[in-house]
This record gives sequence, C-alpha cells and structure tokens, in this order.
Amino acid sequence: MLTIIPDKAAFVLEVHRRLYEIYGVRIEYFHDLDPLSELVTTLLSHRTKNRDSAQAFQNLRNAFGSWENVRDADVDAIMPQLKPCTWPEQKAPRVKEVLRLITEKLGQLNLDFLGGMEVTAARQWLEELPGVGPKSSAAVISFSTLRGKALPVDSHHFRVASRLGIIDAKIGEGKANRVLEDLLPPNFTARETFDHHQVMMRHGQKVCLYYKPDCAACIILDLCSTGQSIVAKKGN
Repeated sequence: MLTIIPDKAAFVLEVHRRLYEIYGVRIEYFHDLDPLSELVTTLLSHRTKNRDSAQAFQNLRNAFGSWENVRDADVDAIMPQLKPCTWPEQKAPRVKEVLRLITEKLGQLNLDFLGGMEVTAARQWLEELPGVGPKSSAAVISFSTLRGKALPVDSHHFRVASRLGIIDAKIGEGKANRVLEDLLPPNFTARETFDHHQVMMRHGQKVCLYYKPDCAACIILDLCSTGQSIVAKKGN
C-alpha cells in the first residue's frame, strides 16, 4: 500500500536534506564527456554494471577512434567490443543506428547544440531516437559537459523513492522520472538536481538494498513506513 504523504514536495526536500548530510560531501561529476559520447555510454549502460559499460565504451574508442568510424563499421565488428555489456547483439546495431540517425538529422555527429535549447525541448529531441527514454535523456543533459538541469532516475533511486511512498512502484522507472523531477523545488539548480539523484542512488546502493535493506541503520527510517515494517518484523 502506498503511504499517504500530504505534502510530497516538502517530504522529498526533507529526504534530500538528510541524505545530503551523509552523502553530500565531495559529490563530483563522474563524467566529463561531450553529449554525444554521454549518449553512447548511456545506451551501453542499460541493464549493465557501470564498470562493464565503461569498459565497452572504452573498447569502442580504442577500436574505432571516432564515432564516425563506429557509425560506418559493420555490426559484426562493433559487437565484440561490447562483450562486457549485457545484450551486445542488441546494443551494437542500436548504437550504429542512433549514430546514423543523428548524422541524418544534423549532417554531423555532434550534440553540443543541445546546450542552446530549453531542457524540455532538448530531452524531447533525444527521446525521438531509438532506445532513448526519460532516464537516458536526463543522463545526457545532466551528466555530460552540458551540465543541464535534469533528473535521471536509476533502479536504486527508484527503489528508495517507492519504498518511501513518494511514488507507486507500479508506474515504472520511465514515468517515475517526470514525477520525481516535478517534486523537486523549482529553484533547485542543475547541480542540486544532480546531487539529489546522487544521494538517492547512493542510499539505495549502501543502505536501501534490494535484498536485505539495512533499515535499522537508515537515517530516514522515521519517514519510511516500509522500513519500519521491516524492522518490526525482525523484532518479532
């Protein structure tokens, strides 16, 4: 059952404040990639551990030298470079097709122009590409050198939000992205929005685990009816 929260925006801000006290020190942007490169690494990261998608990304760079060369290569040549990823047989043709479509639309392989667009329009442009949904478009806007204001929601972030009752888990990560972003304070900067994703994600990785969450050690246990129920069951 979803927890009834009278003022979700205020609730989210309180969750952010507490988690930031723990995880907010020295949060740094972990990528310094141009938007096109960020898009490629995002496509590779679907259902793949970060270290594995990072290795596949580096394999592509080492093997081909440029995204133009990846675009023009045979799928059979691309696929071996993506072996660290899940489903390389799907991702190889997808990456090639996305690069081809961008070239077709723009006449070149460069997405820096997105920095001159309003964020909603830039994300809509990205989401017209195959395999690019709300999470991916937000990642490109936020994580790349664009450093724009967009909220990615990964599985850890989603799990924490749904256990807290901020969202219903049934809506899925795609729809949750927009809902959770709309609950952030309108005056949040791009950096604060990035930080919010980071603290929610890190809490999911370190405390609010998929299996055996450490609810007793959770700084927001008093806000989480799911965690309170888990602790109560362990006490019986």
